[in-house]
Amino acid sequence: MSTGQNASDSSEKLRRLQAVTDAALSHLDVEDLLVELLDRVREILDVDTATVLLLDPSGQQLVATAARGLEEEVRQGVRIPVGSGFAGRVAAGGQPVRIEHVDPTNVINPILLDKGIASMLGVPMIVAGRVIGVLHVGTLAPRRFSDDDTDLLQRVAGRISLATQARLASIDRATTVALQRSLLPGRLGAIEGIDAAARYVPGAEVGVGGDWYDLFALPSGHIGAVIGDVAGNGLNAAVIMGRMRSALRAYALESSDPADVLTRLDRKIQLFEPDAMATVIYAVLDPARKQATLSSAGHLPPALAEPGRPARLLDVPADLPLGAYPDTRRHAVEVPLTRDSLMFFYTDGLIERRTRPIDQGFELLVSALTPGPAERVCATIMSALIGDQTTNDDVAILALQTTTGS
Repeated sequence: MSTGQNASDSSEKLRRLQAVTDAALSHLDVEDLLVELLDRVREILDVDTATVLLLDPSGQQLVATAARGLEEEVRQGVRIPVGSGFAGRVAAGGQPVRIEHVDPTNVINPILLDKGIASMLGVPMIVAGRVIGVLHVGTLAPRRFSDDDTDLLQRVAGRISLATQARLASIDRATTVALQRSLLPGRLGAIEGIDAAARYVPGAEVGVGGDWYDLFALPSGHIGAVIGDVAGNGLNAAVIMGRMRSALRAYALESSDPADVLTRLDRKIQLFEPDAMATVIYAVLDPARKQATLSSAGHLPPALAEPGRPARLLDVPADLPLGAYPDTRRHAVEVPLTRDSLMFFYTDGLIERRTRPIDQGFELLVSALTPGPAERVCATIMSALIGDQTTNDDVAILALQTTTGS
């Protein structure tokens, strides 16, 4: 057969695979999508097995994600260290690897030997110049894979990589949104002495991130209020946010001092989330004493609006963010409250814009902030600072209007 005929056959096979990816991408889960694609890979390359291994979040191991002819790899949760074994060498080098005779010296996965795989061809799965996994095929009879076979499988891997990445991104965003919504209070519960309202809007560029707010009554009669922003975005930021939220609630049961609570939370993050960083303000409201005690871990200052007085930013010392430096000393300040005082907490997505200085954002906030029902305050602030604009960063706000005291 001529070289031109081989190229024509390869192109036709690739077009058939492309039709499958385009048709399947819209409705299949990642695993089902890959299984369907691997069936087509076996057909067009006339091989007995086809397997996709994707890098885990650490980037140190390949995880068997889908297989045809080697389903045991997925069922047994096979993991291959990058740099070791057949697939590990493909991932580490970012180049195709061919094995004409499979034996214990060139593979470390016993399933391949037990299955009687004779010859293998593996190629890296690459998206935007980054290896995300490995696609390999195998035969039960000895075979010398040609350059044309390698070229075709690499092109197939490119299609599968893009389809997989797109589907994973879609699932990741859906999962992140679901997680975020499950962790943020849907409707702030009725707490005596407080009228509360909040908003959360994901950013157009970063999508769902690590912004969160929380409000809870404590057994002491105090009220805890939190707003925070975990660095980063996507599912990882949302997961870290959820852990921080749960830990802060637990520490709040042990201490009425917000600085102590943030110190404990920081210690937990330093140990268990060493790559995480977050800004947080935690406030403890004491309706009986008509005051709030606040501690800030690098967060933007909250605002206070009182009847008959202009709104202002509170002078709360901004200590280092959580996760920034071990054993950071934290401070707390007390703020007196009167009936109808309005405390307003927010994340940087509300006031920061590329087109204006941050001081202008602060000015817009305090000029639009007046005491009143919390829901009306949130609506007013979002209208004044967001309006019909699309925000790049996510936005969280929390408004607390005191309804008791004198």
